Amino acid sequence: MFQTPFFRRDLPALEGENVRLRMPVSQDYAEWAALREESRAFLEPWEPQWALDELSRRAFRQRLRRYHDEYDQGTGISFFLFERAGGRLAGGISLSNIRRGVAQSAHVGYWMGERFAGRGMMLEALNLVIPFTFGTLSLHRLEAACIPKNTRSIRLLEKAGFQREGLLRSYLRINGTWQDHYLYALIAGEHRGKSRRG
Repeated sequence: MFQTPFFRRDLPALEGENVRLRMPVSQDYAEWAALREESRAFLEPWEPQWALDELSRRAFRQRLRRYHDEYDQGTGISFFLFERAGGRLAGGISLSNIRRGVAQSAHVGYWMGERFAGRGMMLEALNLVIPFTFGTLSLHRLEAACIPKNTRSIRLLEKAGFQREGLLRSYLRINGTWQDHYLYALIAGEHRGKSRRG
């Protein structure tokens, strides 16, 4: 479990000036499926190959079970990203592969609906997740990997203070093809972001 215990009635939520992050619930299905469907061409080049039933209610239920299992086991936390003003679902950001012991690290991943891209929302979300990672979870290192031609993701990570550490050859199978990835990392103490935890 996490060093700071959570309970189902007190799932973490992070509040920023323009965005709100909270763990997904079953009532999010329709909005999630609609946003993912309309953004499919925008997202597919950067994600694992979509299953035939990727946007089905059954697949969403399985996704939620995995999110909650990871949370209960202390190995991951997945947030949906919402606009604070209108309350619309805009994307998602997650901490995965949380490791304790000598590593004290996690991996961050994210996605954004196409109509919300380019508005600074994911940078704000990342600047909420970073102090949560180093503060609440007391981790030491946060990693991210991105395909070298994903210039949006590279700019995002570098704006948030991540440093490129190297190239991971044939690292992940993305959209059906094994792809090289840049490895980025941020170490505790290197980031001075501010957040309010709800």
